[in-house]
Parts: sequence; C-alpha cells; structure tokens
Amino acid sequence: MAFENRRYLVIPTSITGSIDFNQVLETSVETLRLSVDGTKTFVKYEVTVVEEDQTNTFVDPETNEEVTTVTPAGVYGRPSVYSAEYPEYNHPDILALLSTEEWTVPMDESGSMA
Repeated sequence: MAFENRRYLVIPTSITGSIDFNQVLETSVETLRLSVDGTKTFVKYEVTVVEEDQTNTFVDPETNEEVTTVTPAGVYGRPSVYSAEYPEYNHPDILALLSTEEWTVPMDESGSMA
C-alpha cells in the first residue's frame, strides 16, 4: 500500500477541539493516539501535490466563451487545523517518530512495559 500523498500533522493535545474530523482520517478525539506524556497527538490526511502551475482552458456552456483557470503549484487538502508551526510528516518519517520513547513506552527484557 502506498502512502505518498498521506501526511501527518503533530499537534498539541490542547487544540484537539479545533480538529474538523470530516477533514482527517481519524473519527473523533477518542481515536487519537497520544504521546507518552499526553501532550501531543497527530492527525492524518491525504493531500494533492501540484508540482507546477496547471492551466486549464474550457468553454463556458452558458456563455460559449473560453475560460482559462490556473491552479498554482502547491499542496492541497490540508485540514483547517494545519499550521506551519506544527511539524508535518510523510509516512516513513511518522513511523520513525512513533517508534521513539516520546511516543512508545519501551519494553523491558521480560516483554513488559518499563
């Protein structure tokens, strides 16, 4: 399964009330994974990446006039909770982050949580 258009936004748990769950792949605050200390969580969502400006020309069926639109290069589909002040990750990078002690309680030699 490919996740090249999936993004993950790490946010403080204090702003979970700002999440529009219609814009992310989680269903509610209760389904969010928390960091070990409970201060952070993340949401996942799909984006569309436009590498370069796209120009589209079509004929308006009502006026029969040619109309040109331009979609600027950029990333589209981020949720309204998105802010550049919070780190955004791709799939391999979020997996690496979630394997750290900040997000996963380490196991001792017996296989129990330390």
